Amino acid sequence: MAKKTKNAKPVKKSLKSQTVDKPVKRRLTKQTVEETIKELTDKLLSYMQISGSTEVTAGQDHYNVNITTQESGLLIGRYGETLNSLQLLLGVMLFKKRGEWIRVIVDVGDYRKSRQQSLSEMAQRIAGEVEATGQPVTIPNLTPYERRTIHMLLSQHKSVMTESIGEGRDRRLTIKPRQ
Repeated sequence: MAKKTKNAKPVKKSLKSQTVDKPVKRRLTKQTVEETIKELTDKLLSYMQISGSTEVTAGQDHYNVNITTQESGLLIGRYGETLNSLQLLLGVMLFKKRGEWIRVIVDVGDYRKSRQQSLSEMAQRIAGEVEATGQPVTIPNLTPYERRTIHMLLSQHKSVMTESIGEGRDRRLTIKPRQ
Protein backbone atom coordinates (compact mmCIF):
# COMPACT_ATOMS: atom_id res chain seq x y z
CA MET A 1 0.00 0.00 0.00
CA ALA A 2 1.10 3.51 -0.71
CA LYS A 3 1.73 5.87 2.17
CA LYS A 4 -0.62 8.81 2.59
CA THR A 5 0.97 12.11 3.31
CA LYS A 6 -0.71 15.00 5.08
CA ASN A 7 0.45 17.67 2.68
CA ALA A 8 -0.38 15.85 -0.57
CA LYS A 9 -2.24 18.11 -2.98
CA PRO A 10 -4.59 16.83 -5.65
CA VAL A 11 -3.30 17.15 -9.19
CA LYS A 12 -5.31 19.62 -11.25
CA LYS A 13 -5.86 18.81 -14.88
CA SER A 14 -5.53 21.78 -17.17
CA LEU A 15 -7.88 22.19 -20.11
CA LYS A 16 -5.06 23.87 -22.00
CA SER A 17 -3.12 20.62 -22.17
CA GLN A 18 -5.95 18.82 -23.96
CA THR A 19 -5.82 18.96 -27.75
CA VAL A 20 -8.68 19.00 -30.19
CA ASP A 21 -8.35 17.90 -33.78
CA LYS A 22 -8.73 21.01 -35.90
CA PRO A 23 -8.26 21.37 -39.62
CA VAL A 24 -4.78 22.59 -40.44
CA LYS A 25 -4.80 25.82 -42.42
CA ARG A 26 -2.37 25.77 -45.28
CA ARG A 27 -1.81 28.21 -48.07
CA LEU A 28 -2.46 26.32 -51.28
CA THR A 29 -2.47 27.54 -54.84
CA LYS A 30 -5.52 27.19 -57.08
CA GLN A 31 -3.85 24.28 -58.82
CA THR A 32 -3.37 22.51 -55.49
CA VAL A 33 -7.00 23.20 -54.50
CA GLU A 34 -8.15 21.69 -57.79
CA GLU A 35 -5.94 18.65 -57.23
CA THR A 36 -7.31 18.27 -53.68
CA ILE A 37 -10.91 18.45 -54.93
CA LYS A 38 -10.16 15.88 -57.64
CA GLU A 39 -8.48 13.57 -55.12
CA LEU A 40 -11.41 13.80 -52.67
CA THR A 41 -13.99 13.29 -55.44
CA ASP A 42 -12.14 10.25 -56.76
CA LYS A 43 -11.97 8.88 -53.20
CA LEU A 44 -15.75 9.34 -52.75
CA LEU A 45 -16.44 7.58 -56.06
CA SER A 46 -14.12 4.76 -55.02
CA TYR A 47 -15.98 4.35 -51.70
CA MET A 48 -19.24 4.17 -53.66
CA GLN A 49 -17.68 1.64 -56.06
CA ILE A 50 -18.47 3.85 -59.05
CA SER A 51 -16.00 4.15 -61.89
CA GLY A 52 -15.77 7.44 -63.72
CA SER A 53 -13.60 10.41 -64.52
CA THR A 54 -13.46 13.74 -62.73
CA GLU A 55 -12.69 17.18 -64.12
CA VAL A 56 -12.25 20.21 -61.82
CA THR A 57 -12.28 23.80 -63.09
CA ALA A 58 -12.09 27.08 -61.20
CA GLY A 59 -15.01 29.50 -61.52
CA GLN A 60 -15.23 33.08 -60.24
CA ASP A 61 -16.07 32.24 -56.62
CA HIS A 62 -16.34 28.46 -56.72
CA TYR A 63 -14.98 25.26 -58.24
CA ASN A 64 -16.92 23.16 -60.74
CA VAL A 65 -16.58 19.39 -60.48
CA ASN A 66 -17.82 17.48 -63.52
CA ILE A 67 -18.11 13.72 -63.14
CA THR A 68 -18.44 11.48 -66.20
CA THR A 69 -19.68 7.96 -65.52
CA GLN A 70 -21.95 5.24 -66.87
CA GLU A 71 -23.82 5.28 -63.54
CA SER A 72 -24.95 8.91 -63.67
CA GLY A 73 -28.50 8.10 -62.54
CA LEU A 74 -27.15 6.59 -59.34
CA LEU A 75 -25.12 9.73 -58.58
CA ILE A 76 -27.90 12.17 -59.50
CA GLY A 77 -30.65 10.42 -57.56
CA ARG A 78 -34.30 11.45 -57.35
CA TYR A 79 -34.68 15.13 -58.26
CA GLY A 80 -30.91 15.58 -57.85
CA GLU A 81 -31.00 14.83 -54.11
CA THR A 82 -28.04 12.43 -54.21
CA LEU A 83 -26.05 14.90 -56.29
CA ASN A 84 -26.77 17.67 -53.75
CA SER A 85 -25.73 15.37 -50.90
CA LEU A 86 -22.53 14.43 -52.72
CA GLN A 87 -21.81 18.14 -53.22
CA LEU A 88 -22.35 18.85 -49.51
CA LEU A 89 -20.20 15.90 -48.46
CA LEU A 90 -17.39 16.98 -50.77
CA GLY A 91 -17.57 20.52 -49.37
CA VAL A 92 -17.31 19.26 -45.78
CA MET A 93 -14.38 16.97 -46.66
CA LEU A 94 -12.65 19.88 -48.35
CA PHE A 95 -13.23 22.07 -45.28
CA LYS A 96 -11.75 19.40 -43.02
CA LYS A 97 -8.70 19.14 -45.26
CA ARG A 98 -8.22 22.87 -45.95
CA GLY A 99 -9.64 24.58 -42.86
CA GLU A 100 -11.78 27.00 -44.89
CA TRP A 101 -15.07 26.77 -46.77
CA ILE A 102 -14.71 26.57 -50.52
CA ARG A 103 -17.83 26.51 -52.67
CA VAL A 104 -17.94 23.42 -54.87
CA ILE A 105 -20.60 22.71 -57.50
CA VAL A 106 -20.80 19.06 -58.54
CA ASP A 107 -22.39 18.08 -61.85
CA VAL A 108 -22.89 14.65 -63.36
CA GLY A 109 -23.67 14.16 -67.04
CA ASP A 110 -24.61 17.85 -67.45
CA TYR A 111 -27.60 17.35 -65.11
CA ARG A 112 -27.29 20.82 -63.59
CA LYS A 113 -27.02 22.43 -67.01
CA SER A 114 -30.17 20.69 -68.28
CA ARG A 115 -31.97 21.39 -64.97
CA GLN A 116 -30.99 25.07 -65.27
CA GLN A 117 -32.50 25.14 -68.77
CA SER A 118 -35.65 23.43 -67.53
CA LEU A 119 -35.98 25.88 -64.61
CA SER A 120 -35.48 28.82 -66.93
CA GLU A 121 -38.21 27.63 -69.29
CA MET A 122 -40.57 26.93 -66.38
CA ALA A 123 -39.90 30.35 -64.79
CA GLN A 124 -40.56 32.18 -68.06
CA ARG A 125 -43.74 30.18 -68.71
CA ILE A 126 -45.10 30.81 -65.20
CA ALA A 127 -44.10 34.51 -65.38
CA GLY A 128 -46.15 34.78 -68.58
CA GLU A 129 -49.07 33.06 -66.88
CA VAL A 130 -48.87 35.43 -63.88
CA GLU A 131 -48.72 38.43 -66.24
CA ALA A 132 -51.79 37.22 -68.14
CA THR A 133 -53.96 36.32 -65.13
CA GLY A 134 -52.66 38.69 -62.47
CA GLN A 135 -52.79 35.77 -60.00
CA PRO A 136 -49.71 34.55 -58.06
CA VAL A 137 -48.42 31.04 -58.71
CA THR A 138 -46.66 28.98 -56.02
CA ILE A 139 -44.03 26.41 -56.94
CA PRO A 140 -43.45 23.69 -54.31
CA ASN A 141 -40.60 21.21 -53.90
CA LEU A 142 -37.62 23.23 -55.12
CA THR A 143 -34.18 22.94 -53.60
CA PRO A 144 -32.60 26.12 -52.21
CA TYR A 145 -30.35 26.21 -55.28
CA GLU A 146 -33.34 25.96 -57.63
CA ARG A 147 -35.25 28.69 -55.76
CA ARG A 148 -32.20 30.93 -55.93
CA THR A 149 -31.86 30.24 -59.65
CA ILE A 150 -35.48 31.30 -60.32
CA HIS A 151 -35.13 34.36 -58.07
CA MET A 152 -32.08 35.42 -60.11
CA LEU A 153 -33.74 34.65 -63.46
CA LEU A 154 -36.81 36.76 -62.68
CA SER A 155 -35.14 39.50 -60.63
CA GLN A 156 -34.99 41.85 -63.63
CA HIS A 157 -38.43 40.94 -64.97
CA LYS A 158 -40.49 44.10 -65.35
CA SER A 159 -43.94 42.78 -64.40
CA VAL A 160 -43.42 39.90 -61.93
CA MET A 161 -41.48 39.35 -58.72
CA THR A 162 -40.55 36.30 -56.66
CA GLU A 163 -40.79 35.53 -52.97
CA SER A 164 -39.89 32.49 -50.89
CA ILE A 165 -42.40 31.62 -48.17
CA GLY A 166 -42.20 29.02 -45.40
CA GLU A 167 -39.42 27.22 -43.57
CA GLY A 168 -37.32 24.12 -44.22
CA ARG A 169 -38.90 21.50 -46.45
CA ASP A 170 -42.15 23.50 -46.52
CA ARG A 171 -40.45 26.47 -48.21
CA ARG A 172 -42.17 27.47 -51.45
CA LEU A 173 -41.40 29.96 -54.20
CA THR A 174 -44.19 32.30 -55.25
CA ILE A 175 -44.16 34.26 -58.49
CA LYS A 176 -46.55 37.21 -58.30
CA PRO A 177 -47.35 40.44 -60.14
CA ARG A 178 -45.05 43.35 -59.38
CA GLN A 179 -46.80 46.21 -57.58
